[in-house]
Amino acid sequence: MTRLLSGVALGAAALAAILFLPQLGLRLLACLVAVVAAREYLRVLHQDGRRPRALPVLLLVVLTCWWMSSPAAGDLLVLLLVGLGWLAVEVLFRGLTVDRAAARFLAPWYIGMPLGMLAAVQAIGGRMATLLLIATVVVSDSAQYYTGRVLGRRPLAPAISPKKTIEGAAGGALLATLFLALAGPRVLPPASPVSLALLGLAIAALGICGDLFESRLKRIAGVKDSAALIPGHGGILDRIDALLFATPAFYLYMQRWVVGG
Repeated sequence: MTRLLSGVALGAAALAAILFLPQLGLRLLACLVAVVAAREYLRVLHQDGRRPRALPVLLLVVLTCWWMSSPAAGDLLVLLLVGLGWLAVEVLFRGLTVDRAAARFLAPWYIGMPLGMLAAVQAIGGRMATLLLIATVVVSDSAQYYTGRVLGRRPLAPAISPKKTIEGAAGGALLATLFLALAGPRVLPPASPVSLALLGLAIAALGICGDLFESRLKRIAGVKDSAALIPGHGGILDRIDALLFATPAFYLYMQRWVVGG
């Protein structure tokens, strides 16, 4: 019951933000969520007790999120150069190993960039475009779960997530493809059903990769959840892992079909 109630409350809060916040408020909210998720990510990385200062990483996450949340985002090369500069500082002057510093450097791109893109999707295509993206991810996740329970026999990635099955993944991909092909033209009239179906397939596949990626991080760290922020659900990162991987594909599609015509 706790999991259900907290899930409903979280969904209602997200829906209210999408429907009622002005674009500036949505960009600020995206940055706030990015900070919370990035803190969880860094906490998972540093389970050995050695925790280098998180502030520079969090600042890069916010900068990346804010930059990408503009519908006219600037050149990503600038952000990349800033991040590479800080990576060099952490390795050369702060004594971090290359792999640890690189994992920290990933935070702006893994978390900040997709959440910024999510806010930009609304600026480009409106509230219904944002809801369409989130609904597609939810349809895919739900179809994976129920198809896996009914038909699942062969594990998809047993070393990472034993409960995920090939049949569940196929069910999620099929339903996401059908959903976006049918619902997408109402929200994005210039787009063809075929291209939307391919986008739905990509979103499902990327969402699965995002889920497995975060599961792998937690398995390496030996933790069940990224945090205990949401009763019954874990942390923010646990709730948005699929969305983080799926959003860039939807954003690039919007840039092509809505901005590019």
